Amino acid sequence: MTDDDHLALVCSTAGDGDSGVYAYGYDPDRGTLSDLAATPVEHPMFLAVHPDGERVYVANRTDGGTVSAFAVDRSDGSLKHRADRSSEGVGPCYVSVDPAGRYAFVANYGGASAAMYPLDDAGDLGPACDVVRHEGSGPVAARQAEPHPHSAVPGPDGRFLYVPDLGTDEVAIYRIDADDDRLRPADRAAVTLPPGTGPRHLAFGPDGEYGYLVGELDSTVTALARDATTGALEPVASASTLPDDAREADNSPADVHVHPDGPVYVSNRGHQSVAAFEAFDASESGLRSLGHTPTGGANPRDFAVAPDGRHLFVENRDGYDVATFSVGDDGRLAERTRREVPKPTCLAFVPRA
Repeated sequence: MTDDDHLALVCSTAGDGDSGVYAYGYDPDRGTLSDLAATPVEHPMFLAVHPDGERVYVANRTDGGTVSAFAVDRSDGSLKHRADRSSEGVGPCYVSVDPAGRYAFVANYGGASAAMYPLDDAGDLGPACDVVRHEGSGPVAARQAEPHPHSAVPGPDGRFLYVPDLGTDEVAIYRIDADDDRLRPADRAAVTLPPGTGPRHLAFGPDGEYGYLVGELDSTVTALARDATTGALEPVASASTLPDDAREADNSPADVHVHPDGPVYVSNRGHQSVAAFEAFDASESGLRSLGHTPTGGANPRDFAVAPDGRHLFVENRDGYDVATFSVGDDGRLAERTRREVPKPTCLAFVPRA
C-alpha cells in the first residue's frame, strides 16, 4: 500500500461551528492535503484509528467527557456516528487502540483516570469495562497538585498499557487482562521520573525495545528500555528538547513519534520547533540531537509521521495550519507546504483499502 492509499483525519477545536474532524486526501509526492469531508464534533482533542481502518475513536472534551466512535467511509473520508460513551473522567485528552483491535483506551487529564473499552468484531465501542484511578502529586504546584494522566499507550505487543501521568512524575504500567476485560497493575506497576518532569506522551520504536517519553514540564525526552516479558520500563538516557540557547521556562513539549527508520521527533510549544534525535543506541551514551526545525506556526500541539515515513505533519494549533515537512535520509526535516486548518490538534492516517 502506498501513501496515496491513505486519508488524513485532523481534529479541530475551533468552536463557532467549525469544530470537528476534517478529512483530506494525501498526495505523497507533493506532501499536500486536499479537501474531502468535514464531520462536526463538539471538542475533539485526539483521535485513534482501528487497525482495520473501518472505525475511528475521538476523545471529545465535552462538559461530561466522552469518547465517540465513528464508521469511516474510506472513499470520501466522511464519518458516520456510531456511539458516545462516557470517558469516565473530566478532560479526556488521548485515545488509543491496542494492536489487535480488541480495546480502546482513554486518558482523562482532569479526572485522574484512564478507562478501557471493549471493541466488538466490527470495531464498535462498548461502555467502559474498567477504570483505573491515579493518586499522588509532584513538586510543581501549579501543574502537579493532583494526578493528570496525559496519554494511554498500548505496548507494541498489546499486553501492557502505559499511562504517563504529568501530575505524579510516573508512567503507570498495567497488564491488559483479556480474560476478564480488566487492567491489572504490572509486576512493576510504574516507572518514576525525576521530580518535575511532567510525563506527557510516549512512543515506542519499531522493534519495541525502547520507548521515548516527553517531559512537558522540564522539556526533556527520555529513552526507556522495555522488558518485553514483564512490561517494565527503565530510563537509560535523557536529553533536552531545546537548543542550548533556548529558555526552558518558555517551552512545553507536547508530542513524540518514532520514524520507521529510527529517528525520534518531539514537538516544542513555545520554541515552536520539532526537535530530532537519533534512536537510542546502547553502545553509545545519551541521545544525539539531529537539530531543531521551526514549525512556522504557534503551539505545535501534536504531529504525525506519514505511514511510509516520507513526510512529517505538524498541527500548529494556534497557527491555524498543518505544516508538511519532508524527512531526509539523515532524519532531518525540510518544509514543503502548509495547509490552513482551524485550530488543528491531532492528525492520523486511515488506509483507504
